[in-house]
Amino acid sequence: MLLFLGLAQLPAAPPAHAEPIGSRTAGVSVNSLTPAAPTQSDKITITGTVTNNGKSVITDAHVGLRVGSLLSTRSDIDDIAGRTGYSPASDGTELSGHTQKIDKLPPGITREFSLSLPAKDLGLDKDGIYPLGVTLSGQTADQPYDRVLGIKRTLLPWQPSAGDGKKTQLTFLWPLISSTRLTGRTEPDQQQTPIFRNDDLTAELAPGGRLQQLVALGKDLPVTWVIDPDLLATAEAMTKSYQVAGPGGSTTPGRGQVIAKQWLSQLQNAVANHQVVALPFGDPDLASLAHRGKDVPGALAHLQPATELAATTVDTILGVKARTDFAWPVDGAVDSSIVDVATSAGAHNVIARSDSLRESGGSTYAPTAARQIGGGNTAVVADARLSTAFQGDLTRAGDASLAVQQFLAQSLMVNKQTPENERSIIVAPQRMPTTSQAQAMAAALHALSDGRWTQPLDLGDAAKAKPDPSANQQVPGPGSYPAALRARELPAQAFQDIQRTQNTLDGFKVILTAQDRVVTPFGNTIMREMSSSWRGDSAGGAAFRGGVQDYLQGLTGQVQLVKKSDATLSGRSATIPVTVKNGLLQGITGLRLELESSQPNRLSVDKSQPIKIEGGHSQTVKFETRAYANGPVVVRARLYTADNQQFGQTMTFTVHVTSITPMVLLVIAGGVLLLVLAGLRIYLKRKRSGARPAGNDGPGTGGEGGRDGDGNGDGEPGRDGARTMDTGTPSGEQSGPGEKVEH
Repeated sequence: MLLFLGLAQLPAAPPAHAEPIGSRTAGVSVNSLTPAAPTQSDKITITGTVTNNGKSVITDAHVGLRVGSLLSTRSDIDDIAGRTGYSPASDGTELSGHTQKIDKLPPGITREFSLSLPAKDLGLDKDGIYPLGVTLSGQTADQPYDRVLGIKRTLLPWQPSAGDGKKTQLTFLWPLISSTRLTGRTEPDQQQTPIFRNDDLTAELAPGGRLQQLVALGKDLPVTWVIDPDLLATAEAMTKSYQVAGPGGSTTPGRGQVIAKQWLSQLQNAVANHQVVALPFGDPDLASLAHRGKDVPGALAHLQPATELAATTVDTILGVKARTDFAWPVDGAVDSSIVDVATSAGAHNVIARSDSLRESGGSTYAPTAARQIGGGNTAVVADARLSTAFQGDLTRAGDASLAVQQFLAQSLMVNKQTPENERSIIVAPQRMPTTSQAQAMAAALHALSDGRWTQPLDLGDAAKAKPDPSANQQVPGPGSYPAALRARELPAQAFQDIQRTQNTLDGFKVILTAQDRVVTPFGNTIMREMSSSWRGDSAGGAAFRGGVQDYLQGLTGQVQLVKKSDATLSGRSATIPVTVKNGLLQGITGLRLELESSQPNRLSVDKSQPIKIEGGHSQTVKFETRAYANGPVVVRARLYTADNQQFGQTMTFTVHVTSITPMVLLVIAGGVLLLVLAGLRIYLKRKRSGARPAGNDGPGTGGEGGRDGDGNGDGEPGRDGARTMDTGTPSGEQSGPGEKVEH
């Protein structure tokens, strides 16, 4: 009886094909598998860690290897990463002679392992992709028998030689894109010292930074560089003096000059023998333009200048001729409206992705990337699995290693689909890979460098490849665009804000004598406002656009009418002086100043005076006026451009017309009466004198000599003299320097 009780208390063995109890007790991480794609003569080394996730001490433990069954589909490769528990039926038996003992492992403790073995000992007889399981086996106090306590699977692409089939032509895009850094602001100096939103780009360009690593890694890789020219322009601006925006409008000196110079020099060397594709300046969000911006007048007009600026920027800074005939919507997601917008500025090739331009029937077959989509345009469709292989957090070595193995496995599986057909496959990874993602991408490409099943191809050549007749060439309609991506698009308000800024700029530039000092920085900034980097950051994008508009509006306000106080007109005519101030660092021209009387029947004024002022000066112009009646008159002063558009705000002041008072009229009337009487007296005296006989003059009768004896110097009464209201410099004269502001 006791014997039966003892047998009953023994732990039950797991079913033959079920996941053994406790197979997740330990965590296993495979941090590296080298070489990633071994040949028959290679020695394979696998390193990683094991961790006790249970509550009991693990004893008599060891790490071993298990080779699973040959995988047959691309979906099988996807499933490997999601499987966690051990299954004897699919994971195979442990390879004997290739294990490593692990010391006693208390709960929560992690230990490292490293296994090495000749590749031939794996016993692989067919080319293909094999799941390679690394297991920790051992015992615990509650289950004192040897069993699998944890497993981690990776993938082993196995094709020791080039094989009999044709190689896959592989095009890998290497994106060099960052977020928007430059604002429209500059310091108020002749050099127009740029002001950055922050100095974070310095860290990305510095050794070990994201962008520095992309350049250092990409230099020796068979890739096509895809560059946002705005990044080049920003880095080039950093090589000189620049400022960084702070709180309350303050600025501090930027400190990235040396780092930016080094990075640009390294980039020039890296791209020297590679194909370079330049995105439109600022990397505009094509999908947002198509879905939210095309109905805003003028929004699409920015795309062509952005494309033209892209070519000149890359040529000037890197010294290479970049291709600008490729458009790359975010995540390669396309619909008919996006294609229409993307090709409207001369880009006849659209980089799409296979999860957007899907094959019929859900086929996993990967056709040649290029396909004709009508209108002389080509869609180059990147493979979705290969393009998304390096997404996510790859800072942990185990995650990065698995991403590399999955990429290699998928590329080999594509080649195995139809080895007799040569196909062109494109990989378009995420727009801004992290440092760890870039390192994993580089590791995968290095593993393919021996060319056993792939060979590199530039993007331009991939776009010219003969299309697969069975490939889908039908671009989906707008309703097919993914909802998750649509929710992150730039809002319609963004394009309305952009057009408002463009209208302000158009109205401002026409009065400037050095337009490029304003048009160039603000034109570039408007392109940055459409950047794909604002996706998912609606608040940041709105703040950026608002800051640009406010700053531009502030610049236009530096050309203004100086406020006048009320004035009094006490005569029939006078001149009214009005002053225009130019606070810019450059001259203005093409403006005219007009005054408008609210009551022309009481006070009329000259209509217009031309305005031309040097930078930092003011100009006072005088307007002739004519009074007709007493009373206050409101006068409005406005500036107009040559095309009759009002510039700036209206300035109003009041003129109090006093004209001629009743007392003045009485005085004038009295004076006229006296003059009349004096004239009459002279006339009578002369008449009496003419009536006397000649020669009868006696003493006392002739002393007037034909002139009024009173010595009166009578003359015509004078008119009211013209008067000048207020004081000011003569018409057209410029005052001394005023406050200097930028531009």
